[in-house]
Amino acid sequence: MTHSVLIIEDTPDIARLVQMHLRDLQCESVIAGDGKEGLELFHKGQFDLVILDLMLPVMDGLSVCKALRALPGYVPILMLTAKSTELDRVLGLEVGADDYLTKPFSIPELLARIKALFRRVDALAEKTSNNTTAAQTLEFGDLVIDTGKHRVAVAGKEITLTAREFDLLLHFARHPGHVYSRTQLLDQVWGYGHDGYEHTVNSHINRLRTKIEDDPAKPRYVLTVWGVGYKFTDQVDA
Repeated sequence: MTHSVLIIEDTPDIARLVQMHLRDLQCESVIAGDGKEGLELFHKGQFDLVILDLMLPVMDGLSVCKALRALPGYVPILMLTAKSTELDRVLGLEVGADDYLTKPFSIPELLARIKALFRRVDALAEKTSNNTTAAQTLEFGDLVIDTGKHRVAVAGKEITLTAREFDLLLHFARHPGHVYSRTQLLDQVWGYGHDGYEHTVNSHINRLRTKIEDDPAKPRYVLTVWGVGYKFTDQVDA
């Protein structure tokens, strides 16, 4: 299946390099050199993925990401950034990016992350088109997860999660009490595993806790198992 990708990157060499390797995945792609042009191209076409640089002229990547997430429908966003601070990563994830890569990045890792995002999109499309797939609601105390509508509520209040945060929460909730290492979560939720990128898991779990926990410092649902990883509690009535 051919995928269409929008590359919003103001460094021509990087944009052309990404475009060249996307051809190896049988992807069609177009390039925008600034944020405003990227949004205009997005409105004119249909894309399966947006590769978005954080530092852009005219309109920065965070603003573009917010604008894309305000639109109906879902398209995965892979953010590229020359910045490597925790704040920059959290900001990107908070406004709706599904994943990020810090420059300089390796091409094999870029392609692995792109393929993982495509697998997620294809799985969602298959599930949507399959009318025999029944929606399921998972309840854990005040936490309610509607798998069919991709909605989460805590104490009756709907919580806005990014696509990756939802996937992570659902993976935990379907396996209460099971302990996962960061590497296992990268492999099973993100679809790839890379040593040194466990901080991706940490960032998502921290953001998830701020959204679903009454006190993120004392979580009830997503628990830390020191020296091992994380697990979803099996002490809350389901």
